[in-house]
Amino acid sequence: MSATIVDGKTIAARVYEKVAADVAGLATPPGLATVLVGEDRASAIYVRNKRKRCVEAGMRDMHRHLTGDITQEAAVAVIDELASDPEVTGILVQLPLPPHLNGAALIDRIPAGKDVDGLTETSAGRLALGRAGLRPSAPPVYWCSSTTRASNWLARTPSSLAGRISSVNPWFSCYYSATLLSPCAIHAVEMSRPYAAKPTCSSSRRVYPDSSAPMG
Repeated sequence: MSATIVDGKTIAARVYEKVAADVAGLATPPGLATVLVGEDRASAIYVRNKRKRCVEAGMRDMHRHLTGDITQEAAVAVIDELASDPEVTGILVQLPLPPHLNGAALIDRIPAGKDVDGLTETSAGRLALGRAGLRPSAPPVYWCSSTTRASNWLARTPSSLAGRISSVNPWFSCYYSATLLSPCAIHAVEMSRPYAAKPTCSSSRRVYPDSSAPMG
């Protein structure tokens, strides 16, 4: 059996091109409000890349950078302000947040229609039930096929995946959470339905007694 190489970079380029074309056809370009709290270097790089792609696609960058010592009440006020702003069509709160903040409570302040990462209880429920709504997207640096990106991969893969196995397995134990493994597995199954690709999806994770254990 010959192997088929799936060129992720080529697929990504086509997706970016299509998104930019779709945005250009809108009367008003979408406005993405990324929210970064504190000075975490990895988070800052990730948000910077999101903002870069946003602008390249013709969308409006409405970024908010909050201090790391911001109170829960002040952070809630910022999210509520963005939620009520008609110019803001999408909100993305970068995780992880400083430990003194209740991240789940902040995320759930985001209206489902603006929940870009699809992490609110409403969005997660719609995903689990297969109902229309925004879908989560896990970081590509951690996943060979992240949630929303996996759908693009399945839709554009030339060969059928029927009868084959798709394993969703995070290779790091320190950041296992409902924002990554569960949505990815559910979304992979959901997005395979309209296409010829109908893999068997399983999920697994490695469990170590502490975060200092080697990743083997």
